[in-house]
Amino acid sequence: MRLHHNKKHPYLEHLLKTAKPITLDSSSKVLILSDLHMGNGGRRDEFKRNAELVRTMLGSYYLPEKYSLVLNGDIEELFKFPLDSIVSEWGELYDLFLKFELNGFLLKTYGNHDAALMEEREYRLASSMVNSLKFHYGNETLLLFHGHQASELLWETYPMVSRAIIFFIRYIAKPVGIRNFSKAYNSPRRFAIEKSIYEFSNQAKIVSIIGHTHRSLFESLSKVDLLNFRIEELCRAYPTAEGEYRAFIEQTIASLKIELEACYTKGKKIGLRSGRYNTITIPSIFNSGCTIGKRGITALEIEGNKIRLVYWYNGKQSRKFTSDRNNQPTELGSTGFSRVVLNEDSLDYVFSRIRLLA
Repeated sequence: MRLHHNKKHPYLEHLLKTAKPITLDSSSKVLILSDLHMGNGGRRDEFKRNAELVRTMLGSYYLPEKYSLVLNGDIEELFKFPLDSIVSEWGELYDLFLKFELNGFLLKTYGNHDAALMEEREYRLASSMVNSLKFHYGNETLLLFHGHQASELLWETYPMVSRAIIFFIRYIAKPVGIRNFSKAYNSPRRFAIEKSIYEFSNQAKIVSIIGHTHRSLFESLSKVDLLNFRIEELCRAYPTAEGEYRAFIEQTIASLKIELEACYTKGKKIGLRSGRYNTITIPSIFNSGCTIGKRGITALEIEGNKIRLVYWYNGKQSRKFTSDRNNQPTELGSTGFSRVVLNEDSLDYVFSRIRLLA
């Protein structure tokens, strides 16, 4: 197993050292969302597609279920829209965000698309803004930050780069119809950012929870890795399986193989990179994904000693997001919106692997 034990990550070490501390216990419930990219409600607002889904799941599920809320960066799309136009369009959603303070806490980290809000004293969520936060789970630590900080260039030159990007998007790209600037990075660049955070997390023996790349990760595993892992589990169970369970394994593996082949076929077009960064995968990095998916959104939940990657969608479930534990979707009342647990594990198991393998 190859790790860069001597590699320094000063920006990430600073985030860990200065993070706002919160203690988790057996009653804790936390929802983690990132990359909403809220705009002005117009045709260039990528959040608009899933706005009703976000509003419904927050107001009708997580708020009554007593979850606290972490908004992990890039909540507003300030590269394309002025803040006042965003607040004007989504005022009711800000009201809903603030209600989560009654459940425990509302915290918001900043990303590269909404970093300017750190200077906005009149911003509605100003009292909730932090650079980073760390959850203390017994003697263990989960560090939450957006993720762009892993790019030294982006961190060191951010004020200058930010102004240049905003000027280009608002005054050059917008008039000629260039869109989708909230897409974080191409595959090799986002892989490099994830790898840097992965190395830092293993050195520090912590869990890092990020957003930024728009790619959901659970226990450092991408969708491709999770499929391979699930197939391996079923193959190991097959020799001793009998009757209906043996037939179930055969059918499930056949289905997973089709899904895996589809991932690789798509991967040839986008330069697919595996989520594995070492010979043995250490579960030290999680990513909540984003809320601007075409068919739904992904999020992370922490409940007591459990951490989950969940998928919310309207109508038909996307093949891209199927449960790796054969969990069935549950519709939220008669809203038409459904939630499915894609993967779940205990934090004790996660930190045991980190302690033993990192």
